Amino acid sequence: MSKRAIIVVDLQNDYLTTGRFPLVGIDAALENAARVVDAARRSGDLIINVRHESPADGPFFAAGTEGAEIISKMAPQDGEAIVTKRYPNSFRETGLADILSSAGVEDVTVVGAMSHMCIDATARAASDLGYKTTIVEDACSTRDLEFKGEIVSADKVHAAYMSALAFGYGQVVSTEDYLAK
Repeated sequence: MSKRAIIVVDLQNDYLTTGRFPLVGIDAALENAARVVDAARRSGDLIINVRHESPADGPFFAAGTEGAEIISKMAPQDGEAIVTKRYPNSFRETGLADILSSAGVEDVTVVGAMSHMCIDATARAASDLGYKTTIVEDACSTRDLEFKGEIVSADKVHAAYMSALAFGYGQVVSTEDYLAK
């Protein structure tokens, strides 16, 4: 059996309903992500916590603010890596690939936010780097978007990105199906 890592992407305070950039469905996604991480800890999987940090004057995840901190429910345990990034792709200009390589990881599971940005970029990069990639779709969250004056609801944004990832970058599953394996 290959070694697996759970990559927890950007589950930070500013995405909560009380934060500076709240996501649609974040509470349910957070509950599911916590279930995935709890199961992974029991199985001895590697947990890597990724957090985005913006400049101090950024609109959210501003360096040094509470909003940029990892949500307490997802707090890393002793020995779990924390990777700080500045781009949607969690691999870009970070030590994530080195951590995975050093641990002999072959399979990665991605949970977190936002489906249309950092989940998409991270899952695609993981697949491109040769990792067997799984995205736990209901452990991810996003928000409504606007294009050419039309509002695209978060559920449609999420479905579009998950379908694209499932088409060519990895397996997209529910929390229940993931935990049943």
